[in-house]
Amino acid sequence: MSRLRADHVTSFSQAQSAVSLELFPDTAARSGGVLSVGGVAATELAERFGTPLVVYCRETLVAQARAYRGVDSDALVVYGVKAFPSVGILRLFASEGLGADVSSLGELAFARRAGLEGDRLIVHGNNKSDAELEAAAAADALVVLDSSEEVARAHEARVRRVLVRLTPGVEARTHQSIQTAHDESKFGLDPEQALATLRVALDGLEPVGVHVHIGSQLARPDESLLAIDRLVAFCARARDELAWTPRLVDLGGGLGVAHSPKEDVPDAHTFASALVARFRAGWPEPARLVLEPGRSLVGRAGVTLYRVGATKRSGGVDYVAIDGGMSDNPRPQLYGARYHAILANRDGPAEGAFRIAGKHCETGDVLIERIELPRPRRGDLLAVPATGGYTLAMASNYNALPRPAAVLVAGGEAELLRRRETIDDLLAYEA
Repeated sequence: MSRLRADHVTSFSQAQSAVSLELFPDTAARSGGVLSVGGVAATELAERFGTPLVVYCRETLVAQARAYRGVDSDALVVYGVKAFPSVGILRLFASEGLGADVSSLGELAFARRAGLEGDRLIVHGNNKSDAELEAAAAADALVVLDSSEEVARAHEARVRRVLVRLTPGVEARTHQSIQTAHDESKFGLDPEQALATLRVALDGLEPVGVHVHIGSQLARPDESLLAIDRLVAFCARARDELAWTPRLVDLGGGLGVAHSPKEDVPDAHTFASALVARFRAGWPEPARLVLEPGRSLVGRAGVTLYRVGATKRSGGVDYVAIDGGMSDNPRPQLYGARYHAILANRDGPAEGAFRIAGKHCETGDVLIERIELPRPRRGDLLAVPATGGYTLAMASNYNALPRPAAVLVAGGEAELLRRRETIDDLLAYEA
C-alpha cells in the first residue's frame, strides 16, 4: 500500500487552514494543495477505490473511544451501531474495550461477527421480533425492555438479564425526528409504566438496571442532565416501593458532531463527564454506568470524497454537481443538515459561492446550499467532513445507484472496510 508523507504541510491560506480542517479527522493535512487523511492522499484514495468514498481515520476513532473510556474506568462504553454498522470498526472498538448497542437482527449479527457477546452487547428496539429476542438470548446480551408486553416475550425467548427503558418527559434541543424522551415518544415507558413493568419483570427475569436516552445530535448537556435527575428520582421510587436498586444504569448517548464551522458542540470527555458527575452526585448506591455514544465516535472520523461533474449557472446560482448525493447522505433532506467542504485535489483563493448538488432526480438533492471555494472544475475532488455517522448507515439505492465503498486509513495505508456495490449486486435482487 502506498504512502504520502506530509512533512511540509500547506493550505490555500494560513488563516483559512485551521477553519477548513478543524471539522476533519485528527490526521487531516494538506500538502501541495492535496488533502490527506491518515497519511494517504485523497487523490490516491479516489483513484484506487473510486468515488463517492467514505474515508475513516483510525487515529480519530481510537481517540474518541479513549475519550469516553477515560471518563469512568468502570463504565461500560457501547458503540451505537446504527451510526454506521461496520464489522471492521466494531472490531477496532472492541480492541479498545468497547461493546455494542444494537437495535435490529442485522446490527446484532454485525456485533457478533466482531466477537461481541454477553455484557458488552445491549439490545434495544421499540418492536423487537421473536427472532431478535431469541438471538439476544443466544448471545446472552442485555435486553432493554421498551414496553410492558415485552416482559412475557423476553421470558419465553429465554432472555436472562434486562433493563427497563425510562421515558423521562424531556424534550431535547435537536431535530424533532431524533428526539426520543419527550412525553409522546414511541420509545420507552413513563415512570408509572416503567415501575409497573419492573414489578412484573422481577418475577421470572433478572432486571439488572434502567436506561434513558433523550435524542441524537445533542449540542449541549442541559436536557441530558435534567433526564438524569428524573432517572435518579425513578431509581429512588423503585428502591422505596419495590426494594430494588439498579446494578447497571445506562445514561444513553446522543452527543452530536459539528458539521459546519458555525456549529458548537462539546467534546466527548466534557459531555460524558458532566453526565457521570450528575448521576454520581444524585445517586448514593453503587451502580455500574453505561454510555452509548454513536455519532460522536465515528462522525468526525469520516470524510466523504466526491468527484465533481457538471457545473453551471442557473437563476443566479452557481451549481456544482457531484457523483453522489441524497442516496449516500440523506441527512440534508431528512433533518435539514448542512455541511462544509473543500477541494481535496488543489488549493487556491475562493472564487465564488457555489451550491453543491447531487445527481439524483430531485430538486431538493442539495448537500450544501452555499460554500465558498476555488471555482470547481469537472474532475476535481470535493471532500465533505463529519460524514462518518448516519450517512452510509442511511444510504439507499435511489435512482438505482450502488452504495459507496468505505475505507480505514492509518499510517499511510488504506484498508477496505466495505466494498462498493455494483449494478450486478442490485440486479441480483430481481426475480
